[in-house]
Order: sequence, then C-alpha cells, then structure tokens
Amino acid sequence: MYRYYFLWREELILPTIAIIGRPNVGKSTLVNRLCQSNDAIVFDKPGVTRDRTYQNASWGGKEFQIVDTGGLVFDDDSEFLPEIRTQVFLALEEASLALLVVDGNQGVTDGDLSIAKWLRNSRCKTIVAVNKCESTTLGISLASEFWKLGLGAPNPVSAIHGSGTGDLLDLVIGELPENNIQDDEEKIMMSIIGRPNVGKSSLLNSICGEKRAIVSDISGTTTDSIDTLIKKGDNYWKIIDTAGIRRKKNVKYGTEFFGINRAFKSIDRSDVCVLVIDAMDGVTDQDQKLAGRIEEQGRACIIVVNKWDLVEKNSSTIYQVEKELRSKLYFLHWSKMIFISALTGQRVDNIFEHALNAVNQHRRRVTTSVVNEVLKESISWKSPPTKRSGKQGRLYYGTQVKNKPPTFTLFVNDPKLFGITYRRYIEKQIRVNLGFEGTPLILLWRGKQQRALNKEVERENIELIQKD
Repeated sequence: MYRYYFLWREELILPTIAIIGRPNVGKSTLVNRLCQSNDAIVFDKPGVTRDRTYQNASWGGKEFQIVDTGGLVFDDDSEFLPEIRTQVFLALEEASLALLVVDGNQGVTDGDLSIAKWLRNSRCKTIVAVNKCESTTLGISLASEFWKLGLGAPNPVSAIHGSGTGDLLDLVIGELPENNIQDDEEKIMMSIIGRPNVGKSSLLNSICGEKRAIVSDISGTTTDSIDTLIKKGDNYWKIIDTAGIRRKKNVKYGTEFFGINRAFKSIDRSDVCVLVIDAMDGVTDQDQKLAGRIEEQGRACIIVVNKWDLVEKNSSTIYQVEKELRSKLYFLHWSKMIFISALTGQRVDNIFEHALNAVNQHRRRVTTSVVNEVLKESISWKSPPTKRSGKQGRLYYGTQVKNKPPTFTLFVNDPKLFGITYRRYIEKQIRVNLGFEGTPLILLWRGKQQRALNKEVERENIELIQKD
C-alpha cells in the first residue's frame, strides 16, 4: 500500500497566507497583485472562487505561498456556500497567517464582523487589508473604521492600482515563520482533464484523502485549476484539477471561459495528463477532442475510466468496454487504460504507478545504435513499398533527436515513397521493441535534399553510430 505525504501544516514547503473575506471584496485581485500574476480568475460576480487555489510569491527575499478562498458567508446554506466554508476552514487550518480582506468603500458590514469574530477565536495571526482605497489620503480615513473589527491596525490598499501593497507585504513577511523545507525538488506535473461531471474533483479528493475540491452534481462546480502538491514515494507531484471542458459553442464569456482556458494551459504545462472518462457515458465527441489536444501537445497520458463501480459486469465486461473505448480513442492507442472508482477508491493507487512510467518514457532517450538496430530488423521483416514507377523507398538510418516527447529523425531517399501504412508500421516496431508506453512518438522523415542541407548533422550521426 502506498503512503501519501501531504505538504501542509508543519510539512509545508513554504509558509502559507490564507486570503479570507466576504464575496466580491477583491480577494482574487489582491492575490494576483501580491503574486504578480493573473492566475486567479477575477470576474465581477459573487462565487467565482469556490475551491482554495495556491500561488507562490516572494517579497524582501522571502518566499511564501498564498491560498485564495471563496467568499465566506455564515448563516446561509444556499448553493455551494457550505462547501466554500469548508474550503475556507481548511485553508485557515494550514495557514501561518490570515489576511482578512474588506471593502473600504462599503465600510464595516455584518459579514465582516462575523468573520472577524471567527478569526479572533482561531489560533492564526490575522492582518486586515482594507481594499479599494485608491486615494492615499482618503484611504487612511476609510481604513480607520475597521479598527472596530478587533484585529489590530487596518491597512489601506488598492489591489487594482497596487498602492499600499508594498507596505502590506513588509508587514506580512515579518509575521511568517522560516521555510521548513527547501523547494529544490523536481515536481512532476499531472493534470486531471475531462468533461464536466466525470469525477475529476472526486478523483483529486480520493488521491489526497480529504475534501480538497468541492464535489457537486451541478455542471461547472470547479471554475479554476486547483494545484495540490503531494509526495508519493521518492517523487513530488503537483496535481492539477481542471475545470470541466464543454463544447466551445456552449461556453459563454465569463468564469467558465477563463476556467477552460486555464485547463488548456494546464495540459500545455503538464508532464502527464490523466484523461478521465465516465464509464456510464462512454467516449463522447468532447472526450475525443480533449484526447486530440493531449496528443497534439505531445504530452504523456493515461486514460482513467471512472465510475466503474456503477457498471454491471461479468468476467469479460472490462475487455469489451476497453475495446469499445479504444476504438474511439484510437489516437491514444499508446496510453495505458485503467478502470477506477473515485468514490470507493478502487484502483486509485494504480494511477501513480502508470503515470510515473508514462513520464519516464516521455523523458527517455535511446542511443542511435539501438534505434538503427530496430530499424534494420523492421526492414528485414517488411521492406519499404515500391511505387508504380518502380522506385522503392530506402530507409538509411535514424536517430532520436529529442525527448518530451521522444522524437526520431529517419533519413530516407524520398519521404513521398513512404505511405501512412508503412510509417505506422515503423512506429509500431519502435514501440514493440523499445516500449514508450504512455507517450506519443514523433517521426520526422527526411529526404536526400534535406540531407544535403544537413550534411554536418549526418556526419555527426554516423559518428554516433560508429561509437555506439
């Protein structure tokens, strides 16, 4: 049984600041300002931020991370608010410091007083940031009203313009503890990708062993990409739960639009993608498009079929279902497919084993001599095709030119003589003999004219063959 290590509380890589406040006081805008980024989604609508999201920041030579939380409202159990409260409570438990954000233009509200009372009873040191104080002179006057919160001196800032944020950060770093662990470990980026309601957030929670993300039957519950850092075995993993991706025509400009853009960016920056498929729905057109996106970006991938506990099955069901799913995801034929239940935890442990293998294959390099040995044997079994003109294709040699994904250059007399069937045959032979399960392969076919332009490269490859 694998053991999970959660990098929170005493084991945090960096001290954490929890951003807390009512809805629409400018928490996400302030997070972006303090982190000098645009990662937190900002939109003029309450409830945009629901789960807790993390960003790294630094000031005065000190590094820390900031966790953005949803708008906190007590005594209201309408849609998502109880779940948002849970996420805020979890953020405060792991935080070294709480930053209460209030709206200077609105003044002290009953909601601010309720949150302040709750924070006064917590173990966490709290600093008050009075946002929307664009005028320095007026800001001091607006901030003075917030002394009544009983949390010490209020600090006027403008998240939009940046005024006062430097002084706020000076105050913040003075209250933070020293880093417990140096952030010098290489992290494996793993994105959880899929349509809405296939169980991505449930999978994240199952992996973490806690309610890391809000789970709901309502489509679009996850609006932003949620990064979670864990250590498993000898490896640090940054797991990214992404917003469910719907068809473009069904997406309106707003929070979902931004969330989907973040999901696509998550694919681009991942070492491995976990494509989650709903076992009850099977593969849809949108699943195929997501799979195509993963292949186009050259990312390692494993296919996770969730909700397997809901399927009525016998001894042959898993083989029949896998055959059907693979027929529709044929362009990910190189991906490992596993059947899980995020709800019960069935086979969830296997994800890391297969994901790590896919990452290793994605980063793998093979010597030129081994590549040419495989090519030579492949040609002996099946010669290159001959065109009607009588001209036959000739495959001289090949070499791996890069990894992530593994890319091979094959030097031939004329690329036009090698049709799609023979090209697939060569790729299959490379996989059969060398592996590369879990990663796409790129084969670049180069003809005589291109060889003439790259004589120096050719000579270097020939020397490599001789040395190997």
